[in-house]
Amino acid sequence: MIARTIPFDGLTIAYDDRVLAPRPWTVVQSRWGAELAERVPPGPILELFAGAGHIGLDAAVRAGRPLVQVDADPVACELAAYNAAAASRRTVEVRCRPVDRALDPGERFPLILADPPYLTAAEVDRYPDDPRHAVDGGPDGLAVVRPCLQVIDEGLAPGGVALLQLRGRAQAEAVAAELPGGLRAGAVREVDDERAVLRVDRLPVSSGPRPPVSPLARPAAGRRAVDEVSMPLGVG
Repeated sequence: MIARTIPFDGLTIAYDDRVLAPRPWTVVQSRWGAELAERVPPGPILELFAGAGHIGLDAAVRAGRPLVQVDADPVACELAAYNAAAASRRTVEVRCRPVDRALDPGERFPLILADPPYLTAAEVDRYPDDPRHAVDGGPDGLAVVRPCLQVIDEGLAPGGVALLQLRGRAQAEAVAAELPGGLRAGAVREVDDERAVLRVDRLPVSSGPRPPVSPLARPAAGRRAVDEVSMPLGVG
């Protein structure tokens, strides 16, 4: 099954052509997750659309936290489990199920990492080496992101944070405008115009109802729609 391996932030990650090849830049998401793990409540990390499992695994190793990884693809699940075992992580649970069944009843997680397909269907043919199911986000690139946001809203614990991998700041702004009422968009760590990670926070219960239109969708003059921290190319 294992066709090749790639180094990823000190780990050795196995994968093959049936899954999306690990991208070195995604260490931005792993390391940010590990940073946040020092400040969020205790508990496991949840990774949605885990693929070969490298992003969540790296964050969990750095943070010293248990990890739950979810993917609907049996091949990805097998690779994620293999990579966790190779890293000697016994506190990793891999769930092979669709994202809308990612959570067990009543589950809440303090930190969620999500890596959904986010390319528009029209762009997919530009990436012939990538499995279509791992990159095709439908007509506007958000067809899979939207149900992912619903799971984040349901599964993010009070005081928790989610990190969502997206296609640059422009898509992050579009997602910010569509967040469920219990969530708020935070900073963006942007690698370039096509690669970024959006922070999403659980709104405090005491904050009252969320405005019907997100202020991020219509920034004041001179302000960016989403705060951002630019990241250098070639990270990791």
